[in-house]
Amino acid sequence: MKSSSMFIAVALVALGFTSCKDEKAEKAEKTVNSFVVYTDSIEAVDAKEASANWEAIASTYETRMNEAEASLQDLKDKQAAEEKISASKAKYETVKANVKTQMAASMKPNPKQQLRNALFGEGKIGDDMNFDWVNKDNIHDVYQQFVHTAEDNKDKYSREDWDEVKLMYEALDSRKNTVEKEGLSSKDNLKIAGLKIKFAAMAKVNRIGAKSDEMAEAKK
Repeated sequence: MKSSSMFIAVALVALGFTSCKDEKAEKAEKTVNSFVVYTDSIEAVDAKEASANWEAIASTYETRMNEAEASLQDLKDKQAAEEKISASKAKYETVKANVKTQMAASMKPNPKQQLRNALFGEGKIGDDMNFDWVNKDNIHDVYQQFVHTAEDNKDKYSREDWDEVKLMYEALDSRKNTVEKEGLSSKDNLKIAGLKIKFAAMAKVNRIGAKSDEMAEAKK
């Protein structure tokens, strides 16, 4: 009877141990599958949208990846799980590369903005074309930077660049009309007049030259 009771006790312990191992294995499998599903969900998100939330995405990914790798020891078919994890890692690296490219592109100003930054100063003029920062005290300096920058780059500008330069110049001129009413000095007004004459001649000649160069290039 004593031997029988001992056998039952051992059997129960073994059963409990097996049950515990099965639970661990089941939990481990769920952890790996959760990691795979999460990585697939990242892959489905547009790169532009993902870049806006990348810090949170990357943090969650790292946590789930570490949990999945730690759970491998509790799995019977460890090799199959490792293959799943490796495949998900490869997907993530592809998504990460695309997001980094998107983030770099969004940080880099477009050609028009780069042109505006050169003509007026970094970030002074954006898509809103707001010239309120130009006043009677700084307008001569603004014209001077604008005309000198255009002169320094006149041989590099394309016809489209000159169109943008002309648009910016007309907007600055429009602001000048307002500034004149706010007390622009005659001395600065005279200096600006000289810069305007210089720019008008330069823009006319070089825009025509840029157009001719583009037409010649197109014929090749």
